Amino acid sequence: MSYQNILLEKESGIAKLSINRPKKLNALNRETLGEIHSAFAELETDDEVKVIIITGSGEKAFVAGADISEFADYSVEEGKNLAAKGQKEVFDRIANFKKPVIAAINGFALGGGLELAMAAHFRIASDNAKMGLPETSLGVIPGYGGTQRLPQLVGKGRAMEMIMNAGMIDAKQALQYGLVNHVTSAEELMELASKTAHKIMRNSMVAISRAIEAINANDEDGVNGFDKEVENFGKSFDTEDFKEGTSAFLEKRKADFPNK
Repeated sequence: MSYQNILLEKESGIAKLSINRPKKLNALNRETLGEIHSAFAELETDDEVKVIIITGSGEKAFVAGADISEFADYSVEEGKNLAAKGQKEVFDRIANFKKPVIAAINGFALGGGLELAMAAHFRIASDNAKMGLPETSLGVIPGYGGTQRLPQLVGKGRAMEMIMNAGMIDAKQALQYGLVNHVTSAEELMELASKTAHKIMRNSMVAISRAIEAINANDEDGVNGFDKEVENFGKSFDTEDFKEGTSAFLEKRKADFPNK
């Protein structure tokens, strides 16, 4: 499938999805969100793809926010529909995706851009990255999960401060806060993301998928995360990966998982 606002490259089990609107600092408009949705539908059914890396095109921005010009004149109902559709079709889909999703933050990640990065399962940033949720400076609040995911990652107090002051933090501070997992140079960012993806792929992708589901269950209303963990732990015993993993351990060799 061809895309106008994103680039999708696949190699050695890794899919690299780049937001490709560099003249707009990769700002998210409706068309781009629709393409991200379509790309993840494609990646979900591609058995060759094991890990997805999301990044931004160019050297300045991961995603510098949403395209404000598209919703400046929206009504209350239109605003609610915009947030609901975006969360359901893109941000929540990424957060609950069965394959690992890594955000490689290569510059500004602001507003919807930081929300996109936070929807990924974890984040790696270049040392020139800047992150923030500036929505309150526009008279609005984060609408793509920012008020929920930021407190989960950095704590309620820091999230309150970041959203209220609408400012930016640098990569070093984001690492200190726990917002990102690793910081590296801009030149080494994609190499580190790729190395991390390959390290993940050495393990059972079936087990990883079930671990993602169990971890996310803790955030769902009415769902007991411990119960989901018990359920998915039990399911693991009926997989070829479990048989291969335990056999390899007992035979003191590296496992060659069939991912079944």
